[in-house]
Amino acid sequence: MASLGVEAIWLTPFYASPMRDFGYDISDHCAVDPSFGTLEDFDALVAEAHRTGLRVILDFVPNHTSDQHPWFAESRASRESPRRDWYLWRDGNPPNNWISVFGGPAWTWDEATGQSYYHAYLAEQPDLNWRNPEVREAMFAVLRFWIARGVDGFRVDAMRQVLKDLSLRDNPAVEGWDGPRDVYASLRPEFTTDLDEVQEVVAALRRAIGDERLFMAEVTAPIPRLVRYYGAAGEGAHLPFNFHLIFADWDAAAIAALVEEYEAAVPDGAWPNWVLGNHDQPRVASRVGPRQARAAAMLLLTLRGTPTLYYGDEIGMEDVLVPPERVVDPDGRDPERSPMRWTGEPGAGFTSGEPWLPLGDPAVNVEAQEADPRSILALHRRLIALRGAREDLLTGSYETLQADGVLAYRRGTSTVVALNLTGAPRSAALSGEIVLDTGLARAGERPDRLQLAAGEGVILDA
Repeated sequence: MASLGVEAIWLTPFYASPMRDFGYDISDHCAVDPSFGTLEDFDALVAEAHRTGLRVILDFVPNHTSDQHPWFAESRASRESPRRDWYLWRDGNPPNNWISVFGGPAWTWDEATGQSYYHAYLAEQPDLNWRNPEVREAMFAVLRFWIARGVDGFRVDAMRQVLKDLSLRDNPAVEGWDGPRDVYASLRPEFTTDLDEVQEVVAALRRAIGDERLFMAEVTAPIPRLVRYYGAAGEGAHLPFNFHLIFADWDAAAIAALVEEYEAAVPDGAWPNWVLGNHDQPRVASRVGPRQARAAAMLLLTLRGTPTLYYGDEIGMEDVLVPPERVVDPDGRDPERSPMRWTGEPGAGFTSGEPWLPLGDPAVNVEAQEADPRSILALHRRLIALRGAREDLLTGSYETLQADGVLAYRRGTSTVVALNLTGAPRSAALSGEIVLDTGLARAGERPDRLQLAAGEGVILDA
């Protein structure tokens, strides 16, 4: 990672877990699951990362625990349990129409105590009650535990879901919905996500994490709602994750409109960010194709703000076919979660055993691309290095210049990026010296009128 040029690594959950949801069902927030190692291994990782100049960001999962967590075992022991109110228990089977993200009722009946408990995700992931001060303090203690071990920040999972409507009002149906009635998309989650009160929890988390460490918030919301998670100065997330680029049509006009809307919405003094791939969505190279994946890399790493790069995208990994008997994820996200291919060997340079998911194309690996000066890995390294060396790309303003198949924009005073997002050659009325191109073959050219192959991108000193 240090050789790639990145400044921080974000680790998804490695905590003790029954692994019903890939580690997001946590049974002990302050322990390492044996499948990943020990606390001593974690300490060694942090020390080595810091030695190489990398910061370490952890996934913090405040919304829910595993049903095997000691807190939940005590909570469900009886209605009189001291931790009963640590989770969301209500009369009724179910109490309302809320639906789990993974489908079906979001309430599970507990025969022993005669009430139902709420779970935004799997029944094995009961939601915590963040209105209870004891829950907050317990979760803040988890933050302090990992801060004491030297971590540099947290990506807070499911941030918009931590509070639910006290009156348990039914979520309204999606207008015109004609699909199954037991799927999450059939209802608008008006009373289960993004309540105004969530901003108070965001502010409390900011105080607990502090300004010396990074606070990234996972928020899926329209841009006007998303930017609220920045909060007032010093009171919100440093970076509410902006996922909109993942879902945008791969079209110059659509992307330009998105960037302009987001740029206009980011509050004064706040810092933008962009995400193009993650563990919940198909890989970039599978969405747009291998050639356009190079243009996508240039887009991500030249927009204003902090970019987040999903592992494997730097070598152009694609989704992997997972046979039914190898499925792990309850929501069908296994294809984008296959292990990183370091070599073309049977274990991919990753393991001598059987990996948790099938491996991808053996030809797409780090070792092979290290030897190819024009590989997509080489492109990522060059982009990251240029970004760090050129003030225009670090802090310069953004201005759209063209969005008609070619997306062209100016960063700062003298840097122009031009990306052909179509499947055919295009020209653009742009000139200047080519500093970097997606094929790593045109640096130094000075075209009078820029010609771009399908899927090609260039950065001009203009």
